[in-house]
Amino acid sequence: MNDDQLLRYSRQIMLPQVDLAGQEKLLASRTLIIGAGGLGSPAAMYLAAAGIGQLAIADFDVVDLSNLQRQLLHHSNDIGRKKTASARETLLSINPDIQVTAIPRALQGDELDEQVRLAAVVLDCSDNFATRFTVNTACVRQRTPLVSGAAIRLEGQLAVFDSRKENSPCYNCLYKEGENEEQTCAETGVLSPLVGIIGSMQALEAIKVILSLGNNLTGRLVIFDALQHEWRTLTLPRDPACPVCN
Repeated sequence: MNDDQLLRYSRQIMLPQVDLAGQEKLLASRTLIIGAGGLGSPAAMYLAAAGIGQLAIADFDVVDLSNLQRQLLHHSNDIGRKKTASARETLLSINPDIQVTAIPRALQGDELDEQVRLAAVVLDCSDNFATRFTVNTACVRQRTPLVSGAAIRLEGQLAVFDSRKENSPCYNCLYKEGENEEQTCAETGVLSPLVGIIGSMQALEAIKVILSLGNNLTGRLVIFDALQHEWRTLTLPRDPACPVCN
């Protein structure tokens, strides 16, 4: 690290759990973020600020006026632009020392597998079950840790799935394909700070995974009720009949 980097990351380096070695590991790491929306915005911004050396962010969509209430990567003058282009610009303005790879399409097939393989950790910040199942399968196949978040209305949830660990469940152990009713923020709404809370926690869990800090949320599901400000943590066992991770 050069002198500017030592100053930029000094508050993290002061932490004995991080120190110089940990910060250098962050700088050498690559993360993949699926979705540059409400969850992806705070997740990507905090990871960029924390010094994740390479960020790949994938999203097929363009910025819409209705996004700006909660998707802080984007601004009014970005309306009509690809979200990944807007996201890359914002992230580099936060930290010009990192590398940001913008992927302006939905990752599928071999390309998804390759991007997952390259990443130290994947953050699923998407807003639909189809993408979550697809990303989960790729993470299990490539044995790449997955930090999964979701937020809708006044409720959020967070979990970590790490197929490197023998007893870790996967997303498919929690939800089964075809058994869940699809709901979107466009249909039911979402309160702006909620996605900030969940997305920031995704960034925190991703850093913990990379640095092997403390106990991450592998095998646990955290549910946040914003209206009552109540947190619940549920144990999430591996499903022995899961068609993905078994």
